[in-house]
Amino acid sequence: MTLFAIRYPVSALLVLLGTPLAAQSSLSIYRDGRVVVRRALPQALQQGRNALTLRLEALDPATLFSTDTTVSVVTATVRYPSAKNDALARASGQTLSFVRSVGDTVKATIVRVDPPQYRLADGRLLLEQPGEPLFPAELVRTAPEAQVVLDATRARQRTDIAYVAQGMTWETLYQVVLTGTKAQVSGTATVISQNFRTDSADVQLVAGSIQRTRNKSIDEYGVGAASGVAFLRRRADSLIPTEEAVGETHVYQLPGRLSIEPGVPVTTALFPRSSAAVVQELILPGVLPWRGWMGQNPEPNRVPVQVWYTIKRAAKTPFGDRPLPAGTVQLYQADSSGRVQLIGEASNDHTAPGRDLRVQSGDAFDITAERVQTDWNQEQLPPVRRGMPNRQRLTAAYRVTIANAKAESVTVDVREAHFGSWKITESSVPPEKLSSTESRFRVQVPASGEATLSYTVQIEQ
Repeated sequence: MTLFAIRYPVSALLVLLGTPLAAQSSLSIYRDGRVVVRRALPQALQQGRNALTLRLEALDPATLFSTDTTVSVVTATVRYPSAKNDALARASGQTLSFVRSVGDTVKATIVRVDPPQYRLADGRLLLEQPGEPLFPAELVRTAPEAQVVLDATRARQRTDIAYVAQGMTWETLYQVVLTGTKAQVSGTATVISQNFRTDSADVQLVAGSIQRTRNKSIDEYGVGAASGVAFLRRRADSLIPTEEAVGETHVYQLPGRLSIEPGVPVTTALFPRSSAAVVQELILPGVLPWRGWMGQNPEPNRVPVQVWYTIKRAAKTPFGDRPLPAGTVQLYQADSSGRVQLIGEASNDHTAPGRDLRVQSGDAFDITAERVQTDWNQEQLPPVRRGMPNRQRLTAAYRVTIANAKAESVTVDVREAHFGSWKITESSVPPEKLSSTESRFRVQVPASGEATLSYTVQIEQ
C-alpha cells in the first residue's frame, strides 16, 4: 500500500510521504465474501483536523471508520482505478498520441469525450476516437485513492483505520482416513481472494452465522472487481493457527504474515493431525411422510441404504476441544494394496467444541433393500367428546427385505418418521422409539444373505 499524508491547521497543507513497509495491514475474512480491513498507518495525527490521501484496495467509503476512539472520520472522497473514459476526461484539452495500427500513431487534442471530438494537428476535427490512446502515467490511477479528513481529540503517533470490503472468502476441508474403528483426522482452511493485493498482512478467518443486510459493493460505485481469482501466498512456516471465541463467532488466527497476490493459494492446517474413534451406521430411511396422510401404495419400493459415520471428538484433545467451521469432509480408506481411496464426501455444519462430527458419506453398494406395503386399512372413529369432529384411524403393514452381498454380517437401522398419534402394534424386530416422530428397528443381516422385517403402524388423526 502506498501512503500519502497531509496535516493541516486549516490555513495550510503540509505534504508528508510515508513508506509502504511502515504501514501494517490486518484482514478478517468471512465465508460470505466480506473482509474487515484494518490499516495501521505511520502517519501521526495532530489535535484537530487532519487530511490524508491514501491508496487502499477495494475501499467502500461508506464503511470507513477509525478504530481509535479518539479519532473520527469527517469526510472521505474515493476515486477508483481509471477506466479509459475517465482518463480521457482528465486529459481534456491535452494532446495525446493514438495508436491506429502497429507502428502507426497520430497525435490529436481532446476537445471533449462525450460526444467524441478530437482536433488534429492541421486543425481539422474528428468526431470519433482516432485510435487507442497512450496516456501519461500521471493521468491514470492504478489503485483506489481516498482523500480522508480525520478529527482527533488529541495528538496520536499513528493513524488506525478500518473498513469492510468485498471479494475474499475461504473454505474448510477435513480429511478422515479410516482404519477400522479408528481414524486419522486433519483439517485445512484455504483462502481465496478476487481483488486484494498487499505485501504483508495479518490474517484471521471468521467462522459463524453473521446476518447481512447491506449488499452495496464498490461495483455499485461504478468499479468492477478484478477478473480472475486471487489467492494468498504464505511467507511464514507451516504452523497451527490459534483460535478464540468473539461474540457468537470463532476467529482463527493464521500464523505469520501473508502476501496477497493473484493466482497463489494458501492452505493452513486448523489443528494437529489427530486420532479419533469412528462409528459407522447403515440407515434405511423411512417411507412414511412427516406431514400429510399415509396413503395406500402396494408397489414395492427400492430404498438406498445410507452410510453414516460419526467421528468422536474426545474432550481435552486438540481435535475435540476446537470448534470446527462448516466445510467439506472427505473420507478415505486403504485398499488391499495400501492405497487410500476416496470412499465418501459430505458437508458439515459448524460444530461446537466437544460435539461429534457426523456425516453421511453416500449409499451402500453391497447392501440393498426393498420395502412393500402388505396391508392398509382406514376406519372412522367417534369424536373424543361431543361437538368435536370425527377421527380417523389408519393401519398399514410393511415388509422390508434387506440383502447383504458382503462376506461379513451387518446391522441396518430401519427408521420410520411418524406424525400424529402413532404406535407400532406389532413387529418381527423390537422397535425403539427415538423421539415423538421417529422409531428404529435394528436388523441383523447375515453375510451373503437376507433378513426380513415386518411391522404394523397405527395412526390416529
